[in-house]
Amino acid sequence: MEYSKIEVVTSLNKLDGLEKALSAIGVSGMTVSQVIGCGVQNGTYEFEPEKNEVMNLLPKQLIMIVVLNSVIDKVVDIIKKELYTGHIGDGKIFISPISNIIRVRTGEEGEEALK
Repeated sequence: MEYSKIEVVTSLNKLDGLEKALSAIGVSGMTVSQVIGCGVQNGTYEFEPEKNEVMNLLPKQLIMIVVLNSVIDKVVDIIKKELYTGHIGDGKIFISPISNIIRVRTGEEGEEALK
């Protein structure tokens, strides 16, 4: 079976709804980190009239999920639905292939390491 890593960068207030929606379809794990950063708007807030000239790093969260490739589209659809407000700062989704998964404690690899 093949897996991919989905990384989501979004505002701090989006986690609860996303966690519930992903749990409802059987996603069993995620890692969440508090980070700072900015995207193409250079940290411009929605209410600011002009784009920042210099980057302004804003508080964000980075959510990492590893899923089977067969469910990527479903997971991404849920992420987009849960994060969408139509305003600056809704976030970005990055998808990368996973070459292997290893459980350190037991040495199990691949699918067995995620069970």
